[in-house]
Amino acid sequence: MTVNSRFLNRWIGQIVMLAVGLFLAACNIPKEGATETTATVTSEVYGATSGGEEALLFTLTNSNGEEVRITNYGGIVVSLKVLDKNGNLGDVVLGFDSLEDYIKDSPYFGALIGRYGNRIGQAKFALGSDLYELAANDGENHLHGGEVGFDKVLWTPESFVTYNGAVLRLEYVSEDGEEGYPGTLETRVTYTWTDDSALEIEYRAKTDKTTVVNLTHHSYFNLKDAGASSILEHELMINADRFTPIDEQLIPDGKIGLVADTALDFLESRPIGESIDDDLDQLKFGKGYDLNYILNRRGDGISLAARVNEPTTGRVLEVFTTEPGVQFYSGNFLDGHHVGKGGVAYENRSAFTLETQHYPDSPNIKAFPSTVLTPGTTYQSKTIYKFSTVKDSRQESKE
Repeated sequence: MTVNSRFLNRWIGQIVMLAVGLFLAACNIPKEGATETTATVTSEVYGATSGGEEALLFTLTNSNGEEVRITNYGGIVVSLKVLDKNGNLGDVVLGFDSLEDYIKDSPYFGALIGRYGNRIGQAKFALGSDLYELAANDGENHLHGGEVGFDKVLWTPESFVTYNGAVLRLEYVSEDGEEGYPGTLETRVTYTWTDDSALEIEYRAKTDKTTVVNLTHHSYFNLKDAGASSILEHELMINADRFTPIDEQLIPDGKIGLVADTALDFLESRPIGESIDDDLDQLKFGKGYDLNYILNRRGDGISLAARVNEPTTGRVLEVFTTEPGVQFYSGNFLDGHHVGKGGVAYENRSAFTLETQHYPDSPNIKAFPSTVLTPGTTYQSKTIYKFSTVKDSRQESKE
C-alpha cells in the first residue's frame, strides 16, 4: 500500500465517522424552542402484590421541582405535586400511602383503565357472529375492564429522561380470553412529565384477533388540597354541546342529547356545584355528574376537552385529547370510608375525574364511534393533563 492510499483511506474513514456522528446528533436534536432539561426519574420498591411480585414506585421530577409518582402496579398515579399561584407545591390527586391499600379497596384512584374504560351494558357484546360475555362487576353491567382490569396488573416498566422531560413507559400483554375479551392485546402506555407541567399519556395497542379497546386514565383531581375539601367551587369548562344520555344503570340509551339550557351545560366556565342538585334525571341517576360528553372537535388531532380552575390556589388544569369523548364524574360515590394519603377521609364530591374516552357501551351501539381493533392495525390515543396558574402568562393570554 502506498503512502497516498493510506492517507486516502484515513481521510475516507474520518468522513464516514463524521457522517455517523452528525446522523446520531440529528436523532437527538431537541424540538424548536426546547432547552436542556434537569428533569429526573428515580425508583424504589413500593411493595408486593398479592401474588408476591415486586411493585416499583417511580418519581418523575421536572425542571421546576414539580413531581409525579407512578407505580407500575396498575400504572397508578399515586401523587401529582404542582405549584400554586404563590409558588407552593401541593398534591392534586387522591390516593393511598401504601400499595396494600390500592390492592385492598380502591375506586380506581389514579389508575390505567382497560381493556375497556367505562361501562358495557349487560356485560356482553358481539363481534360478527361471536358473542363475548364479560364479568358483571357493576350490577348487571361490565365496568372498567372487569374483576382484574389493567388497573390491577403489574406492568413492565422502562424509565428515562428526554429533552421533553421525565418518561415512564409501561407495557403489558393481555392474553386471549383475559376477562372475557378476545385476542392477545399488546399494550404500551407512556407517561411523560414535561418541564411545562404537563402529564402526557400516550396509548398504543395491537391485537392478533378482532377485539374492542377503550383505554383511559382515572385520576381523581382536587386542585385545592387533594381531597381534603369539596370540589364544588372548582370552575369547570367542558368543550361539548352534546352528551350521551343514560338510563338508571348509567348505560347510554343510544341517543344524543343537547346540553343547552340544562344543568349539564359547561360550555361557559362555572362552579361544578352550581347546578349539581338540579331536578334532572341525568343527575339523579348518577347522584351528580357522571356523564360522557361528546367533544366539539375539528379533525383527528389533539384538541381542548376541558379546563378547570380552582380560585383559591389559582391552579388551572387543561385537558387535551385525541379522543371523541370525556367522562366527567363529580365524586358522587365517595362517602368517607376510603382513608387516603395523610389520613384524609375522602368525602362525597371531594374530587372529580375527566376520563378521555370513546363512548360507554360503544360495542353495543352501532351509531357510536367504533372501538373495534383488528389485527394489523394499531390503537393510538393521546391525552394531556396540563397544569398552570392564573399568574402564569400562558394562561392569562388564553382568557
